Amino acid sequence: MAKKQRLVPNVGDAIKLTDYDPDYHGSLDKESAAAEYEELQKRLAELQEKLYAQGEKSLLVVLQAMDTGGKDGTIKAAFRDVNPQGVDVVAFKQPSAEELAHDFLWRVHKHTPVKGQIVVFNRSHYEDVLVVRVNNFVPPERWQTYYEHINAFEKLLAENGTRILKFYLHISKAEQKERLQARLDDISKHWKFATGDLKVRAQWDDYMQAYEAAIERCNTDYAPWHIVPANRKWYRNWVVTKTLVETLESMDLRYPPGEEGLDTVVIPD
Repeated sequence: MAKKQRLVPNVGDAIKLTDYDPDYHGSLDKESAAAEYEELQKRLAELQEKLYAQGEKSLLVVLQAMDTGGKDGTIKAAFRDVNPQGVDVVAFKQPSAEELAHDFLWRVHKHTPVKGQIVVFNRSHYEDVLVVRVNNFVPPERWQTYYEHINAFEKLLAENGTRILKFYLHISKAEQKERLQARLDDISKHWKFATGDLKVRAQWDDYMQAYEAAIERCNTDYAPWHIVPANRKWYRNWVVTKTLVETLESMDLRYPPGEEGLDTVVIPD
């Protein structure tokens, strides 16, 4: 049996991603996880409807990963059965020249969820301590201050009724190679492949250091990081969906009361 792996680091823990096995799947197998996953999907749909109907709280889901890490696949799988009226997905690319001319949170804050909504960030404000850091888009003395700003930003959201879940989808470099090759081998997946991905792959070690710093310095009680073993897609989807369900269940969601006297209403012919 595989040794149990902690998926949520303790606040203040030093982070070394080499301590986390991207192949980990605990005692689960694909078949047993699939049956539970269907029940999790049903429960997630129910909870999301309550969140939307209640209109008092919100949920922000942050997905970060290396190329081919599975952000798109996780979104498609985890939110398969929810009402799209209550869920929005925002994809953040490399900052533009205009965005770099503003404070780094300028492009992010306007996309945070309104009450009753789930918003999923496909990449996020963490790009400014990842791609910006690795590629020296701004001086170190500037991005070094971003961790503190991120923590303050997330605390502001949390204090205003937004729960925050942050997932780092952890794949191995060998798994990334297989997934990139699969995109080259399938002409229908060529649109997903960019030669620039190879440059990023060559910076793997630098990105691992950047992720370790981001997780370590921005792992808080109000906005915890989850390091999700993601080599096995079925396990990745199970972990994320289960975490979503457990989080929403902890938010005391309930349908709002209807108007008084509805028990006496008679629908006319």
